[in-house]
Amino acid sequence: METSAQTFSARLRAQCDRIWAGLHAHPFLGELARGTLPLDRFRFFIEQDLMYLPAFARCMAMGAAKSAGEADLEFFTRQLDGIIRLEMPSNRRLLDQVISLGAEDRGGSRGMAPANVAYTSFLLATAASGGPLEITAAILPCSWSYIEIAQGLADTLIADHPVYSDWVAFYLQEEEADLVMNMRETFDDMTREGAVSQERRRQLAEIFMMSSRLEGLFWEMAYTLDQWPDLR
Repeated sequence: METSAQTFSARLRAQCDRIWAGLHAHPFLGELARGTLPLDRFRFFIEQDLMYLPAFARCMAMGAAKSAGEADLEFFTRQLDGIIRLEMPSNRRLLDQVISLGAEDRGGSRGMAPANVAYTSFLLATAASGGPLEITAAILPCSWSYIEIAQGLADTLIADHPVYSDWVAFYLQEEEADLVMNMRETFDDMTREGAVSQERRRQLAEIFMMSSRLEGLFWEMAYTLDQWPDLR
């Protein structure tokens, strides 16, 4: 039986440690913590995230639709509720706040940027062709990395920033941490030793790694304001 340190999700995280280290070290997040990130970049990020999250939610809905039993159905429904009830409304409030502070529109509102198209297309294609396991492997890096990032920023964040402190605080909430722990535990249970073949595990590892890479591209997109030339 796998111990906590040996769970499949922990192994996948360890295999992607170089990628995740890059997420934590990205200048977008470093500047956000110091309160020096230009507001227009944060606005771009939030606008793109509000386009990303419906696709993310649809992956969870497809996981629910493809569930073979009540446990998987309950899992995906709970995760979907967290996105729709908590995260999307929080991002809308943050967008209103950052616009009220004078953040310039740098093209983030005009359509999905290239990195966002790549990420959401990967998620939706994985959900369409795979089952609950593949879907969970694809969505886990996003949910998990945000909790990790927020925890890493908690001690260095400029606490009185009118927007950035609220963004970090959202992912420090116990309910958000519980959702991610539930996602990890469910994934680890579905992939316990003997439940899936080694070849299937290899495929799931590739999905997890690709989503992790695309997370990095999303942060880079927001920092560089990378948008289609005709939408800038």
